[in-house]
Amino acid sequence: MLRLAVVGSGPSGCYTAQNLVQRHPDVHVDVLDRLPAPFGLVRYGVAPDHEKIKSLQDSLRTVLEHERVRFLGGVEVGGPDGLPPERLREMYHAVVYCVGAATGRRLGIPGEDLPGSWAATDFVSWYSAHPDAAGLGSLSDVRSAVVIGAGNVALDVTRMLVRGAEQLHGTDMPQAPLDVLAASGIGEVHMAARRGPTQARFTTKELRELGQLPGTQVHVDPAELALDPAFAELSELPSAQRRNAEVLRDWAALPGPEAERNIRMRFFLRPVELLEENGRVGGVRFERTAPDGQGGVVGTGQFEDAPAQLVLRSVGYRGVPPEGLPLDPATGTVPHQEGRVLRDGAPSPGEYVAGWIKRGPTGVIGSNRPCAKETVASLLADAPALAAREVPDEPLAALRESGIEPVPWPGWLAIERAEAELGERLGRKVVKLADWDALLAAARAV
Repeated sequence: MLRLAVVGSGPSGCYTAQNLVQRHPDVHVDVLDRLPAPFGLVRYGVAPDHEKIKSLQDSLRTVLEHERVRFLGGVEVGGPDGLPPERLREMYHAVVYCVGAATGRRLGIPGEDLPGSWAATDFVSWYSAHPDAAGLGSLSDVRSAVVIGAGNVALDVTRMLVRGAEQLHGTDMPQAPLDVLAASGIGEVHMAARRGPTQARFTTKELRELGQLPGTQVHVDPAELALDPAFAELSELPSAQRRNAEVLRDWAALPGPEAERNIRMRFFLRPVELLEENGRVGGVRFERTAPDGQGGVVGTGQFEDAPAQLVLRSVGYRGVPPEGLPLDPATGTVPHQEGRVLRDGAPSPGEYVAGWIKRGPTGVIGSNRPCAKETVASLLADAPALAAREVPDEPLAALRESGIEPVPWPGWLAIERAEAELGERLGRKVVKLADWDALLAAARAV
């Protein structure tokens, strides 16, 4: 029998556990998570109004309820207060790290740390009830916001800024963020990309959603579309890029009037500085860029300022593995060979990675399936050597000896019940618990 640990209960962790129990009849998997709640970015990264994507939790749930899979929440690996990876390795025949890439990349420009400047990842954590998220404060004095980036996360945070409270009432968003967004004074959001419209990485379905928001008008400058050489030959583009370009073209061709809330899609603008006003963000200085003929852009030396009392930086994710694991600083990933962790260039026995911490923050949720499959194939090929090492009969006892009292699956079910009860009291459906004390109190009530 192989006793295995999977660190991380998001899609990559669940797909890894699923592969393991499907392909080996004598594998028992403990899925560990730092949080008392499972599902990773499906719970804490998918926008609350995207209920279809959030329903993926149902399929991940079936994995965690498998008779040879056990969820253990509240188990931190690495860091000053966490379980050292080498100690975890002593408890299991092998460990697979599926810890994702939850840190936002930085712009590296002056003013980035001014009050009112947020990484989009932190903004998402705030409205998704991540217990580590800091409070945003009031938005009542924010009239104009700038979102820097051109991916689906940028679309999500833009949409959250302009959605009305009545449209968010039926979601599981915590009450405090809902109240802040409802009282927001934001009337204008600039969504700016340093490259052209045909190089944007959002999906067409999410792009179209911006044009369907009540009381909101999307504005696109046809002159900025014309700066993109590929825009003149849409038929030559891959289908996804072509569909995006067609949506933008239609918005530019039929400019709508100013509305209560306005979204301005901007292209070929590179942020060079966040401007200060009264001790906080007051605007963004952009440099106009131009295509360099090789898929990139170059600065033109022309600048323009956009007023903004809130800036959300959505320029990608970066992985930070548990302390004690190797890191490639250039990619933010753990060095590996077909999922086997490499230390000093050689495979480290019993240590594996899957998901974004393995390949970087690329692909969609389904991309984690083949990634997990490759790692599991490597692990099972190593199984005879792994099984030769003695490990504790019950890792849970060893965890408790290390001072850790995990939150088991019934504890998570108790959190779900508490969130349903909170929603009922507030006249909503389900409302997430948003802080550590509330989550742990609900979990320990079992």
